[in-house]
Amino acid sequence: MMNPFLPALFPALGLSTDTRIDVVGDGDLPSAFLVTDLATASFGVAGAAVAAYANPDAPKPVQIDRRLASFWYQTSFQPRGWELPPTWDSVAGDYRTADGWIRLHTNANAHRAAALSVLNLGADRDAVTKKVATWSATELESAVVAAGGCAAEMRSPEAWAQHPNGAAVATEPLVHMETLPCDVAAKSVDPQRPLKGVRVLDLTKILAGPTASRFLAAYGADVLRIDAPWWDEPSLLAEVTLGKRCAGLDLRNEDNRNCFKGLIAQCDVMLHGYRADALERLGFGEEERRALNPRMIDVSHNAFGWTGPWKNRRGYDSLVQMSSGIADTGMHCYGADKPHPLPAQALDHATGYFLAAAVVQGLSRRRADGVATTARLSLSRTARLLVDHMSADSNTTMAPPTMDDTVPKIEKSLWGDIARCRFPVQMPGCAAAWDFPVGELRTSKAKFLEAA
Repeated sequence: MMNPFLPALFPALGLSTDTRIDVVGDGDLPSAFLVTDLATASFGVAGAAVAAYANPDAPKPVQIDRRLASFWYQTSFQPRGWELPPTWDSVAGDYRTADGWIRLHTNANAHRAAALSVLNLGADRDAVTKKVATWSATELESAVVAAGGCAAEMRSPEAWAQHPNGAAVATEPLVHMETLPCDVAAKSVDPQRPLKGVRVLDLTKILAGPTASRFLAAYGADVLRIDAPWWDEPSLLAEVTLGKRCAGLDLRNEDNRNCFKGLIAQCDVMLHGYRADALERLGFGEEERRALNPRMIDVSHNAFGWTGPWKNRRGYDSLVQMSSGIADTGMHCYGADKPHPLPAQALDHATGYFLAAAVVQGLSRRRADGVATTARLSLSRTARLLVDHMSADSNTTMAPPTMDDTVPKIEKSLWGDIARCRFPVQMPGCAAAWDFPVGELRTSKAKFLEAA
C-alpha cells in the first residue's frame, strides 16, 4: 500500500521520485493517527535524500523497516544494568483547569520558575493541581508564556483551525525553502560514506534538531554540537549525542563569540532550533550568518511556525500536541477523561528526519546548481500533516522489541551498557554507522575535526 505521506513529502523537500523506497516489517503504534506510517515516511525521505546525494545519476533503493522506525520514534536503545533519569520533573504534566486542560512544561529550571511564579507556589504537585483548577486554560497559558515559561491549553482541531496561529500554520508550506547563488569548490563524494567531511554546526536541543544531526552523523557528517554552559538534558543524552562531539560556548563572552563566528564561517551546514528571534537578538541573525558564510546550508525549525503570532513562542512536541488538537482527538478517540497524546514524540522525530532530508537536499543543490539553501520547518506544520491523516484503526498493536530487533554488539557508555535498536534504513553499499559514542555535553573542543 502506498504510504499516505510520501506524495506530499517528496515535492515539499524537492526530492526526485527516482529513488525507490521499499517498506518491510509490520505492525502499527496504537494511535488515533498514522504514527507508524509517518515514521516510515520520514525515515524514507531522509534516506532517499542520502541515496540521491551519494549516487545522483542512479540512486540506490532505500529500504525502511516500519517496525524499527516505530521503535526509533519511541527510543532507539535500552539501558542494560542501569536506569535513565526521570523524563519529566515533578511539576510537568497535564492539569485540569476551570474550563478544560492545560499542559505545563517545566523540565528547564527557568520554565519551572516561570510557571510557579505565576501560580505563586512552590514545586508541590498537589498544590499546583488545586491552584490550576481555579484558572481558565487560556488565561493561565497566556500568563505562563508572558512570564517566560512554557504552557499549552488543550484545543480541539476545530478550535486550532480558527486560532490565528493555527490558521497561519495551515497556510504555510511544510518546508520554507529559499536558495541563493554561491561559489563552491567541487568535492568528491564517497558513496559508502557520503557525508564524510561535511561540517555540521549543531545548535539544537530536545528533540527534533538532535534527531536530524544524529541521522547526518550516521552517514559520516562531522557534527559539532554547541550548548550554553547552563543547559542540560540528562534523560536524553544517550539518545541525542550518538555520533557527535559536544562543545560549549557562552555567546555573552566575546572570545566565545569570536570562536562561534569562526565555526559559522567554516561549516557546511548550520542546524538550529532556537526560537525564531533568538539568534537575531544575539547578533547572529540571517544576514549576519550569510555574511560570515555565503555557501552554507542554513536549516532551522521552531515549534509554532514562521508566519503566525506565535512564531517566537517557546514550545515543545508535547505542547504542540495540546495546541493543535492531537491530544484532544486522542482523548475522544479512546474515550479517555484526560488528554491522550501520541505514543511517541512523533512531531519531534518526524520534523527531525525532515530537517535531515532538507540538509542533504541542500548539499545536493549546492553541488549541482551552485546555490546555498535556507530551509525552515516547524513542529506545528508537521502536526498539521499528521492531523490530516487519521488512523483507520486506533486499537492496533506493536509487539515489543526482541533480540532480533537489537544490534548484537553492546555499546559502552559513561552510564553503562546500551542495547541499540537496529537502524530502520538500509541502502546497498551505504551503511549507517556512528564514529563517536554517546557522552556528556561540553566535553569536546569547539573545533571541527579537520580544523583541529
